[in-house]
Amino acid sequence: MTGKSRRMIISLLAFLALTAFDQWTKQLAVEKLMGHEPFVIWNNVFEFLYSENRGAAFGIMQGGRPFFVVVAVIVFAAVIYVLWNLPASRKYIPLGACAVTIAAGAAGNLIDRLSTNYVVDFLYFKLIDFPIFNVADCYVTVSTAILCLLLVSGFYREEDLSFLQRAGKES
Repeated sequence: MTGKSRRMIISLLAFLALTAFDQWTKQLAVEKLMGHEPFVIWNNVFEFLYSENRGAAFGIMQGGRPFFVVVAVIVFAAVIYVLWNLPASRKYIPLGACAVTIAAGAAGNLIDRLSTNYVVDFLYFKLIDFPIFNVADCYVTVSTAILCLLLVSGFYREEDLSFLQRAGKES
């Protein structure tokens, strides 16, 4: 088995595990929180509160299901492209991990949208009245923030990412 094949299999297994964990937490939210009072973790700070979001982040674009499906497909294609062309160096492990985690977040919310026409949210920071979110949202947000930090900090320089341009020209 080649290094690329091994990387793709590991990425797929991680993607499936992360997506399954997201779906499991949402199922728990449906079973334990729907129709009940919030489960308070830290009074007036953080609680589990069931919510159905038919839009995107912060409830924008209510009913935009076709748009969200297209965006998810684009994310999946981009992640596969990056993972397939990723150089076989330890330096690129964070980039690959972030890509897989973003894809798992997109998949978790896509599964909800396709199966129920809404996304189950349940994590609520009451202290700052932050919009209710879920594990898939955490995957996308945290991975995107880490990617930004890796780029801004100079961990990945322009020449480190040139494999993305070369890969497109070789096709």
